[in-house]
Amino acid sequence: MEPTSPEDSPAPESHTSWRRFVLFSIPAGAAIGGILVAMAGGALAATFSISSQEFKISADEMTGTGFAQFGWVNATVRDEPVPSAVAGIREAEIVALCQSVLTTEFPLIGNVSLMLTAGDDGTPVQASDLVIDMDQMDGNAEFDNIEIGRDASTLDKGPEGLGRGQGHSSLFGMQSDSIVIEDLEQTARAASAGTFRLHNLSLGVSLGDDECF
Repeated sequence: MEPTSPEDSPAPESHTSWRRFVLFSIPAGAAIGGILVAMAGGALAATFSISSQEFKISADEMTGTGFAQFGWVNATVRDEPVPSAVAGIREAEIVALCQSVLTTEFPLIGNVSLMLTAGDDGTPVQASDLVIDMDQMDGNAEFDNIEIGRDASTLDKGPEGLGRGQGHSSLFGMQSDSIVIEDLEQTARAASAGTFRLHNLSLGVSLGDDECF
């Protein structure tokens, strides 16, 4: 995976810091291609049925320990393959979380937006074993002790059970001891967590287009 542009000054030893971070880049895309081939040949089955809708996630800052990422293929209830980049964090804190879903052309009333916010009053959102299946992510990111290009089936720094035996053998993976992302903007397909603590939670539904970004 290649950054789009480096920091203006060198990062401290054992750290990798990128000004602009696009998680779903060329190496991960190549891995997805391999997974699709394996799936078609019966070597790998998609076992998680997702909706056909994307949702958006933004945050002022997300920090975490134990990060792992690899390519994967989900499937809808109609067995349509949906390539994703799976990112897992063992323990995460999220400042000023926003999550939104836009349903377009809802019968009779048009577009409908659902928005959730939390962690914006000094107490961040806390999550353990956080796993997000995403299409794309942008932000300013820093990694500690990062490993890029590791075999996806051997990743062992993320949430328990994620990576080792989950990622497809011989395909691209990456992991690090920790991750910090500022100005996070993410388009995702699915998310799960062992625990998810949302302080100052607010959830609303409105007519029209009202998204996190």
